[in-house]
Amino acid sequence: MATLNTPQQQAGILSFYDAPERGPKLSAKLVLIAVAAFSIVIIILDHFV
Repeated sequence: MATLNTPQQQAGILSFYDAPERGPKLSAKLVLIAVAAFSIVIIILDHFV
């Protein structure tokens, strides 16, 4: 099977997509829940303090 090489790939522009991922793996659901909880805490603190 032939590999299609575009000018962007040859220049290394798209190489970051192939880089190994480091760091914690977070699901989108966990991130949304954390943002919602943080927002609620900020709103409550702003309202009562």
